[in-house]
Amino acid sequence: MIIRGILGSPRLKGKCSKLLQEVLNGAESQGASTTRIDLIKCNIKHCMGCCRCMTTDPELEIGRCPLKDDMAQLLELYTKADGYVLASPVYDVSISSLMKKFLERKLPLFYRPKEAYATISAPRTPCAFKKKTVMIVTGNCGDEYRELMGDPCFEMLESQLMVEQIETIEKLYVGGVENMTEETFREKLQYAHHLGETLVRRIIAEGQ
Repeated sequence: MIIRGILGSPRLKGKCSKLLQEVLNGAESQGASTTRIDLIKCNIKHCMGCCRCMTTDPELEIGRCPLKDDMAQLLELYTKADGYVLASPVYDVSISSLMKKFLERKLPLFYRPKEAYATISAPRTPCAFKKKTVMIVTGNCGDEYRELMGDPCFEMLESQLMVEQIETIEKLYVGGVENMTEETFREKLQYAHHLGETLVRRIIAEGQ
C-alpha cells in the first residue's frame, strides 16, 4: 500500500510539515509505504486554462498538458497511490497558492468531451471511493475559528476528490499554531499519528 503526503506549505520545518509527517509515520506503522511531495521544491507552472488536457485523448489515464514541468511526473506518482495526506496552512482564508496551483494542474486526471461544454468533467480512472485521504489545515487563528478559516480550505481540497471518487475520512484543523505550547503540539502530533493508522486500516478494510 502506498500513501502519498502532499505539503502545500513553503516551510519545510513548520508545524504543518511536522503534522503531515506524523500522519505518514502512523501509516508506516501499519505497514504502508509512504512518500511526501513538498510542493515548494517542485517546478509547477501556472495553469493556462486551455483545457486541452481534459478534452483530448480519452483513452489516456492522464491527459496531456502542453506545459513542460514536474507536473506530469507528480501525477504519475499521485495516481499510483492508495491514499493521500493533503496538508496546507491557511493563507488569507484559503489554502496556500502552492496547493491551489497543484489542484489546478490536476485537471489532466479528468475528461470532458468538447461537445459536453458547461458540464462537470468525469474522472479518467474512477476510484469508486476505495482510495481515502486525510486533510490537515493549520492556522494562526484558534480552533474556535475552524468554520471561518478551516472549512473553506477543506471545501477547496475536497471538491476535486469528490469527482475523483476519493473519500475523505478526516479533516483536521489545527488552530493557534503561532503561540501553541510544545505540550499541546505534542498532543496534536499524537492525534496525527493516529490518523495515519486509521487511514491505512480503512483502506484495507474497504478493499477486502
